[in-house]
Amino acid sequence: MTISYEDFENVDIRVGTIVDAQPFPEARRPAFKLFVDFGDEIGIKKTSAQVTVYYTPETLIGKQVAAVVNFPEKQIGKFMSQILVLGFPDKDGNVVLVHPSHTVPNGGKLF
Repeated sequence: MTISYEDFENVDIRVGTIVDAQPFPEARRPAFKLFVDFGDEIGIKKTSAQVTVYYTPETLIGKQVAAVVNFPEKQIGKFMSQILVLGFPDKDGNVVLVHPSHTVPNGGKLF
């Protein structure tokens, strides 16, 4: 399927810094609750992420990640997810987070 550049521009992918990460024992699959700071314009948004194989809450805090910030909110159990943090599956299907190779300002838009 081919999309137009306008279609791509409608997906708002931003960079943010994880400022808090907590266990999410109520999730159906192992996951963490993440709180990501996207700077003054967007603020702190929350999500859940199934990233428990390669990351711990301690290693996630301070990590910059890419996320879609313009999806509608989604209820996940008793937790309301506001963003979609992006990652790729490894050979076993475990999530490896997408992040910049150098520190960039929070809120920067992918282009």
